[in-house]
Amino acid sequence: MTEPYDHFLEAYARLVVRVGVNVQPGQRVVITGQVEHAPVARAIAAEAYRAGASHVTIDYADLVLKRSAAELAPEEALGTVLPYEVERVTAWREDRPAVIALSGNPHPTLMDGLDPERLAKMQPVEVMREVMPIIAANTVAWTVVAAPNPGWAQSVLGSPDLERLWQAVAVATRLDQDDPVQAWRAHLAKLHARRDLLNARKFDRVRYRGPGTDLTIGLPETARWLGGAATSADGVEFVPNLPTEEVFISPDWRRADGFARTTAPFILPGLNVLVEGLELELVDGTVKGARAERGEDAVRTQLDSVPNARHLGEIAIVDGDSAVRRTNLVYGDMLYDENVGSHIAWGNGFPVAFERGREQTPEQLRQAGMNSSPTHVDVVVGSPDVEIDGIHADGTVVPVTRGDTFVLSDA
Repeated sequence: MTEPYDHFLEAYARLVVRVGVNVQPGQRVVITGQVEHAPVARAIAAEAYRAGASHVTIDYADLVLKRSAAELAPEEALGTVLPYEVERVTAWREDRPAVIALSGNPHPTLMDGLDPERLAKMQPVEVMREVMPIIAANTVAWTVVAAPNPGWAQSVLGSPDLERLWQAVAVATRLDQDDPVQAWRAHLAKLHARRDLLNARKFDRVRYRGPGTDLTIGLPETARWLGGAATSADGVEFVPNLPTEEVFISPDWRRADGFARTTAPFILPGLNVLVEGLELELVDGTVKGARAERGEDAVRTQLDSVPNARHLGEIAIVDGDSAVRRTNLVYGDMLYDENVGSHIAWGNGFPVAFERGREQTPEQLRQAGMNSSPTHVDVVVGSPDVEIDGIHADGTVVPVTRGDTFVLSDA
């Protein structure tokens, strides 16, 4: 690796390890990613050891192998999960490793043309059933970060220009600031202030309204807005996503009505299919209709095949003061694209978004309004033309965003 992005990689690894998951002395670290992510994974692993990690594991996946399986594997073998694959996740509950997931698709169109039903059957549902509750409850400190690679650069920039992609990542993650750590402290404080303003209002529901979107979503009485840094079950502060520009909440899975149109393309997790121009219709909390300019069959297949995928697990607010927005790029990676604008997500909700959520059983959380599902798919529905309102139980409407600006103030 040569200048200038070797400096970015070193600073990036420090940010991931010391701010993202806040590795503790003697702690185990788990890194997951694609084989093309190896340079970034190795840099993070080395920094984790410098921070005092006791043992670092890198678990690589291979999308080319996945395509071969999608094309050639026996039907009955699709989605096979071996016992050790589940056991290594359940072990997280015992020794509480720091978990770092790498994104940045090196082959974003690799699955084009494949049968979406076979792709859906390949999803490791048994593993995800173990992963989702651990992550959603913040049992461990975890973060999702990107690993720049030539394939991802090609899809974002039209050329495999790693230097330019690293420069964009540096802006989005505030590595271009004189003091990135201080910049992150100030940014997290801003998100915490927005979170507190929303929680003080105790809205009954939230409405997203703009071109192609008019969606009203109910909020559980015991749910709370989150954003910025989080705290693990062991009391370790961490930042779940780097970058992050959102404040978010888990809505009531039974209360969502209206329609929404996505304002950014995305790669459908698990199926690895590009989706553009998605339009959703929701009635009584359930996705009743899904149409898309591209990737419609894959979306329908996932909604049909994954338990509770037709209910929402998250709604989030992002305004124009976004470092990711300033890069003026579409990344085809929801870690970044969800931070371009406000978004919703179907699938799993977050126990930590509920009062005493870690102490409640899955059934208690579901009764409280949290959706439980072995998937979580964020889709951007926000833009400068989409307004967000908070609505009280008595029908009083309070502006939250106007003209791409967060305008909510003290009650």
